[in-house]
Amino acid sequence: MRITVLGATGGAGHAIALELAARGHDVTAASRTAPSRRWPERVSPIAADVADAPATAAACAGADVVVMAAQVPYSRWAGELPGLVTNAADAAAATGARFVMVDNLYAYGSPGVPITEESPQTATTRKGRLRAAIGGELLARHARGDLRVTLGRFADHYGPFGANSLINQMALEPGVAGRTVRTFIADDQPHTFCYLPDVARGFATLVERPEADGRAWILPAAEPTTQTALVAHLERALSRAIRPRRVSPRLLWMLGLVNAELREAREVVAQFDRPYTTDASAFEAAFGPVAVTPHTDAVEMTVAWIQGRAIATEPQSAGR
Repeated sequence: MRITVLGATGGAGHAIALELAARGHDVTAASRTAPSRRWPERVSPIAADVADAPATAAACAGADVVVMAAQVPYSRWAGELPGLVTNAADAAAATGARFVMVDNLYAYGSPGVPITEESPQTATTRKGRLRAAIGGELLARHARGDLRVTLGRFADHYGPFGANSLINQMALEPGVAGRTVRTFIADDQPHTFCYLPDVARGFATLVERPEADGRAWILPAAEPTTQTALVAHLERALSRAIRPRRVSPRLLWMLGLVNAELREAREVVAQFDRPYTTDASAFEAAFGPVAVTPHTDAVEMTVAWIQGRAIATEPQSAGR
């Protein structure tokens, strides 16, 4: 199968491209700038900015499936994300490819009970309403028959290549570097956190199964956990004690006065101050179980990846 992954140097896009190649598919890994990292066999990296409709169409030409994994920072969602999704969807439609959208849970709001595909899309935040509108328009196109659409939705992620992951940025990478580890809003609330290789396995299943078309799917993940538990896993991986500091709602509000991204993050407080979990039983009933990684192992492997990346980027002394 020929698959174009748009946004292939982002965390989810990169993991999905690697998983698809490992399954024997031919993958075009498209990103805004020419990817400099090494890719395995069966992956062809190209430069294609999803904001450029002709370039996106060229990247998707001949594909059987287009995976839309390109993202933009929070502060640019309203102005840019709808156009990017439209360009990607139009490119898939033009070449006759299925369209698999990498999506999140924002449309469902923060109900405090496990989120399923049947949960009402009652988001009241700007980002939640935007995500609901984007998903609704894509499924409307599917219903009209001009595009075959599958939506894959998952919660906060972490893992290798997760440069924009909250857990990577606030806890795992600072912990490896010996800096202050931080938790976000409430560290004792159960939360579904997804390990990126698990996310990739879920999306690869959606790519390979055309009967997934026409609806949204909640992807399988390890059991819900707390940020306190993730920090404990980090302590074990690093073999040293860690005293995290919490970013409280008040501190987030103050930081948002001078940082646009943190100002936008105020909208997701309700995803962390109460239980925020998912139920992927519909996915598993339709496609069978997908292997998921226990958090203790996932944190350990993410730490090893961060440490290996640090070693790879250290300047080499003369004579080595």
